Amino acid sequence: MHHRDLIVRGPVNAVTTARRALPHPDSWSSTVAVGLLAFAAVQLGLAAFMAVAPHRFYIAIGPFGARNDHYVRDVATYNAALGAALLIAVRRPSWRVPVLAIMTLQFGLHSVNHLVDIAAADPSWVGYLDFFALAAATLQLAGLTWLAGATAQLPSYRHNPHGGR
Repeated sequence: MHHRDLIVRGPVNAVTTARRALPHPDSWSSTVAVGLLAFAAVQLGLAAFMAVAPHRFYIAIGPFGARNDHYVRDVATYNAALGAALLIAVRRPSWRVPVLAIMTLQFGLHSVNHLVDIAAADPSWVGYLDFFALAAATLQLAGLTWLAGATAQLPSYRHNPHGGR
């Protein structure tokens, strides 16, 4: 927006023009839905892997300390429940912010746990990879949570693209 536009069209039209330049909230909602589906697939895939092959999961992803197949399957139940909640949130927008906030908290805490034990994995590079992957996923979830919240705050925008009530 140029200074000339403010003079010619006035500040109200300048705000309307700026709003039109933003992506439409429906595309934000679609982005959130795709993110929910992607994280649901990961959570449910991990849950299945952990439940069906806890020893293989331990070797491939979780080589921290002594192996305990029961605890690996216990954690699989948490992943399955979170994955199910993510799938429900795809169809129920009112679930999106709470489910994503819980997922962000869980991934953040999980990241801290991996940071504390970063050198305890065998091989050691797995500890670093796990931590950085979890931290990146935490940031992605935080972004999706923000986007879901911003989308929920804009119901009047959908009814009037010019921003009025």
